[in-house]
Amino acid sequence: MLKFEGLAIMSSGKKLKILFATSEVVPFIKTGGLADVSSALPQRLQEMGHFVRIIVPKYGAIDERKFKIHEVVRLKDLKFNIGEKEVVFSLRSSFLIGPKTRVQIYFLDNPEFYGSRHSLYSDPLTNEDYPDNDERFILLSLAVFELINKLGWTPDIIHCNDWQTGLIPAYLKSTYKNDPTYNSIKTIFTIHNLGFQGIFPRTTFAKTSLPKELDSEKGILHKGKVNFLKSGLLFSDMITTVSETYAKEIYQNKELGMGLEDVLKKRKKDLYGIINGIDETLWHPEVDTKIAQKYSSKTLELKKENKQALADNFNFTYDENVPVISMITRLYDNKGLDLIEKAFAQLMKLNIRFILLGTGDKKYHKFFKTAASKYHDKFFCYIGFDESLAHLIEAGSDMFLMPSKFEPCGLNQMYSLMYGTVPIVRHTGGLADTVKPFNPKSKNGNGFVFNKYSATEMMSEVKNAVKLYSHNPETWQIIMRNGMKENFSWLNSSKKYVDLYKKLTD
Repeated sequence: MLKFEGLAIMSSGKKLKILFATSEVVPFIKTGGLADVSSALPQRLQEMGHFVRIIVPKYGAIDERKFKIHEVVRLKDLKFNIGEKEVVFSLRSSFLIGPKTRVQIYFLDNPEFYGSRHSLYSDPLTNEDYPDNDERFILLSLAVFELINKLGWTPDIIHCNDWQTGLIPAYLKSTYKNDPTYNSIKTIFTIHNLGFQGIFPRTTFAKTSLPKELDSEKGILHKGKVNFLKSGLLFSDMITTVSETYAKEIYQNKELGMGLEDVLKKRKKDLYGIINGIDETLWHPEVDTKIAQKYSSKTLELKKENKQALADNFNFTYDENVPVISMITRLYDNKGLDLIEKAFAQLMKLNIRFILLGTGDKKYHKFFKTAASKYHDKFFCYIGFDESLAHLIEAGSDMFLMPSKFEPCGLNQMYSLMYGTVPIVRHTGGLADTVKPFNPKSKNGNGFVFNKYSATEMMSEVKNAVKLYSHNPETWQIIMRNGMKENFSWLNSSKKYVDLYKKLTD
């Protein structure tokens, strides 16, 4: 069910029209991995010969001059009622320009909902979600249908992403079900993170204008509240998530199902896991312009120059024999930061250098700043985010630690493998699908993996890695090269999406 047996890889044949609905896209606007997927996947699909268009809100932080966003006369001053409120909006046009192709992108423009706000989902001063997020993303869902209608361009597939687009399948199966314009359209709904569900008071239902029968637990209510994500799960024709293991975990494991495991269980035959790809034009040690020295699996000795540059950056003495372990992460419990805090004193007893880059929970800001002062010769942190530094850390480190409680896909473990930086991860989600424990007998495997979510198990695997690094450099190089052989290109992933699209439309 979650494998792709029987779904032959098809790059030729019928060319599909795909509308990609999302709330963020690189390089225009980003808060997380969704933005990367919403940029890379449409580009690859277009390169494969399909016809792709994207719709995304035009937030205040998007530079319309830089990206040459312009008005389209027939998509100007459109109107919808959201509850009692009349909302006027426009759909403006530009292109997502990649190295090999360009994809038409439409920006949903409404000054009140998007243009006046530089932040996407929450007030940066209070960290509270915007109180009108329900209306903002009801408008995004309805604008999809207006775009199709006004352009006279009917997609074969609307590819919906996360809760912000969760109402689109519900509208298609109810409000628009008898309209011949939309009869042939199929929907795929991708869960990037089940933890964010778009939960609103029941009074939100009246604003949606959906049929009354959906105002129930059998419809889009969940535990008495409107749940946009549940709507996507219930009404889409097919569901995907961003790794095969996570696809199983979310309906088998109550904790990871986040309250929706029963809905997912009912739809498990329509649920597929496809690991995200990585952008190899940006993340590859042979072409990376942000690192001190480019290298490959054939010139691994050059990787040391990045380790030297990393030592210079954080002002510690370079020592080839002392491994550098790093983390680039959001500083939240579910990323395993509680395990790091618990095991920190033990970590500092090892002969290592430990580097952390990230931002998040204030309690961890405080903890790591204190730790950096106490262990100033061993632990180095940058609280915040710096893209160039992230590249140098990936290239200059010997090991990369990801002890996540859950991880839908994860990108940093894939970057690490590409850069010959050996990952130490917990067996969950995308980490389980990409990092295979090294087997000293067969010499197969590309990293170190622990199963139980515990500081003790994590430390055991860290110690194993440090010991092998120190005592067996030849074997260590085998592990590095095993990782560097992996193929995480978006082309692989996009072929799997096309297989699902064709399964729906054939």
